[in-house]
Amino acid sequence: MLGSALLVLAGLGCSPAHKSGPTDPTASAGPSPSSSGPAHALPSGSARTASPPATVVRAACEAPLPESWRSALAAGEFRAPAGQRAVLTEVGPRARWTVVQLSDGRSRRAAVVEAAEAPRTLLTFTDPVEHQLLAADVSADGRWTAFAVLEGRTLDSPWSLYVQDAQGGMRRLARSTLPGPLPQPVVRNGSVFWAQGTGKGRATIFSSPVRRPGSGNRAPSPRALHSGVLDAPFAAGGLLVWREASADGRSTRLSALSFATLRPAGLPGPLAALRDLRSPASDGTTWAWIEDGGDGGEPRLVVWRQGEPSPVARLTGAPAAEGLDQLRISGELITWRTPEAAYALDLRTSAYTRITPQYGYAQARAGTLAVAYNRDREKGPGARSVIQVVRADRLPRLAQPRDCG
Repeated sequence: MLGSALLVLAGLGCSPAHKSGPTDPTASAGPSPSSSGPAHALPSGSARTASPPATVVRAACEAPLPESWRSALAAGEFRAPAGQRAVLTEVGPRARWTVVQLSDGRSRRAAVVEAAEAPRTLLTFTDPVEHQLLAADVSADGRWTAFAVLEGRTLDSPWSLYVQDAQGGMRRLARSTLPGPLPQPVVRNGSVFWAQGTGKGRATIFSSPVRRPGSGNRAPSPRALHSGVLDAPFAAGGLLVWREASADGRSTRLSALSFATLRPAGLPGPLAALRDLRSPASDGTTWAWIEDGGDGGEPRLVVWRQGEPSPVARLTGAPAAEGLDQLRISGELITWRTPEAAYALDLRTSAYTRITPQYGYAQARAGTLAVAYNRDREKGPGARSVIQVVRADRLPRLAQPRDCG
């Protein structure tokens, strides 16, 4: 079953918790590359736990995008160099850095923007049409940037993973031509972590030091940490977490290892008992995922926070929960997108708001909120894109509507 299954965008191997492929605001959902290529899948179904299922105790209510947020986002707009089009890839804690893809019709490059400085080129792609920046992460000190480049327009295209030193030098950590999870590098404790396919529907989680050890020219081979039928891992506080299929291939669960020991680690609270959830995300304290409603029920956004006795379903139904995916978390803020728009939920007031006019993408991370969409309603390479990056921890609370139950 799963061992020989194909990778699909909505299934295992292509979803992150964060992240997610080139974040082109012209896309209605999912990564920018075409999803027509093969992909490898986990079983799907309604989320199950060994304890009673999540219960709606305080459903969120929609609120209009407040003028304070609108003004802050406008003030945080990223201005691409003249004649270039920018695509958002990733943002860093408290808006200290942003990784973007820049194109001018003749060339395409990956770049990191730090504070108000000009974009610093990470890599100029050899093929400005086919190659796309897929995902990135930056070390806590800002020196090391790990980034993945998809070498084609479909999700089954080969990809390469690089790490660049801001003080000079770059090396390729991995290249893959096999089906498997799309790389979503995580930089922690002086190492880069990622997953890649190894054949027959399986994948392995690897780590490699960002710094080439010693003075020799040869870098050590990446260290294999865990193998299975699994999704791309993501960071959740001191844990590296991923979604994985059971031995019989009939369900999925969350697994984790400790960044400190690189050994398997337990998950907090009720998380270890969860089965068949989708799009898990966490900032280490707050966890969110999607439960697919059984027997034709609607999917719902479920949240659990450390100290709470059980998960809580916060949102269900169209349009905000229809086709939702790509969950991201920053403290009290959860963002996601649907085929029609991107949304943000404020856990302090249980209010959520539509944060893009149409289509687009929003991501919350460690005190940052980033939004990308087209200024025009048209889609395609000629559309004018908008990227806005602000300190999420400085935004006022979303007001709860008076008629919210």
